[in-house]
Amino acid sequence: MIGRRDIRAIRLVTVIALLAGVAAFAQAPIPKPEIRRTLLQRHDLAAPGREVVQVRVDIPAGLAFGRHTHPGDEIVYVIEGRLEYEVEGRPAVTLGAGEVLFVPAGTVHAARGVGPGNGAELATYVVEKGKPLVVMVP
Repeated sequence: MIGRRDIRAIRLVTVIALLAGVAAFAQAPIPKPEIRRTLLQRHDLAAPGREVVQVRVDIPAGLAFGRHTHPGDEIVYVIEGRLEYEVEGRPAVTLGAGEVLFVPAGTVHAARGVGPGNGAELATYVVEKGKPLVVMVP
């Protein structure tokens, strides 16, 4: 038979274990949000020297992919969330899931997650083969 002392001891051990778990969780590093680029496919095209590349780009709210260019055209389809695009020579535009954007070859542009939550796009590039896909611009 369990007495009152045993019940108190069990409660005390339980509370200590819970506090130890909370302390361990509080010390665990919190992962920083980051921009992720996931290559989906890359194929040569019938046009000589050209290839198509598809990439999923995840941009969490508050993060930005800085000014850059591509050695070919980019077709953007927003998968989720809201993303703001700055394309040289045009006013900034904010797009949501299901909306699209065309960025001509060599045009300086940038993207930013405006939230809430994650923003994601399917970026399809028709580019010159052998050149860097992304060139950052100061």
